[in-house]
Amino acid sequence: MKSAIHSALLAALCFGMAGYTLADEPKRPECIAPASPGGGFDLTCKLAQSALLDGKHLSRPMRVTYMPGGIGAVAYNAVVAQRADEPGTITAFSTGSLLNLAQGKFGRYDESAVKWLAAVGTSYGAIAVRADSEFKTLDDLVAALKKDPAKVVIGSGGTVGSQDWMQTALVARAAGINPRALRYVAMEGGGELATALLGGHIQVASTDISDSIPHIESGGIRILAILADERLPGETVEDIPTAKEQGYDVSWPVVRGFYMGPEVSDEDFAWWKNSFDELLASDDFATLRTQRELFPFAMTGDELDTYVKQQVGQYKALASEFGLVQQP
Repeated sequence: MKSAIHSALLAALCFGMAGYTLADEPKRPECIAPASPGGGFDLTCKLAQSALLDGKHLSRPMRVTYMPGGIGAVAYNAVVAQRADEPGTITAFSTGSLLNLAQGKFGRYDESAVKWLAAVGTSYGAIAVRADSEFKTLDDLVAALKKDPAKVVIGSGGTVGSQDWMQTALVARAAGINPRALRYVAMEGGGELATALLGGHIQVASTDISDSIPHIESGGIRILAILADERLPGETVEDIPTAKEQGYDVSWPVVRGFYMGPEVSDEDFAWWKNSFDELLASDDFATLRTQRELFPFAMTGDELDTYVKQQVGQYKALASEFGLVQQP
């Protein structure tokens, strides 16, 4: 009788294990922020770091490492070519990453080269100046650019065609100014951009509102316009006008999320996807996201993969409009 019971229990256990498709918690979890510390990629990784630990998906904090270069290109190529099957590594991306992919700035790899894991929130583009700037409104800045665009030094994360460049290019176009006439200084990420603005090395920063919140609260910088369809909620940002309400029809949401290497197993990918699915549905995560001045945007797995490929297609068309890529 005991033998029969033992056999039945063993069979049940084996059956349960056979149906178990999720991997265990990764042993060396890591989030790659493809820029220097202090910018949006850093913020994205640290949001996941806190949320996965607080939600008990990870038993110890996920390591955050920095891999600057090409506004994500160095990290993207490293993950695809050298770290393709790492089960514990996720890498932050943003709308800017997708814009660069659309222009072929990530080298020989396109948007199909990785596994798109999760989008966890969105921010919006912003036009920032130092608190003591002569530019008090977006109209003030536009007037100066119309008078002599070469006299206004604008800092952007990345070179011509980057997300930050595109934000000011869209504002310039809406104002009837040739975007190619603007004077840009290319930088690597939001942290370096804020440092340059606060140090007086640039006069204007084309940036991200989430990156800017600490500097707004400290009194170091002022936002001339947020590139959203309507004013954003929150004590720090609710009084900041949008570009649209100032007469410039420009909106630029900045989606933030993660991808994994192309050879990560289905089981390991499923562990991360399920963890993010649970986080994105939780009130605790919503609180963490709000604390980092991000707004709701949730997609994982196949749905995110479809979204990414659609966005890249749209950005290819936009890049063509600005003469950044050749029409096929």
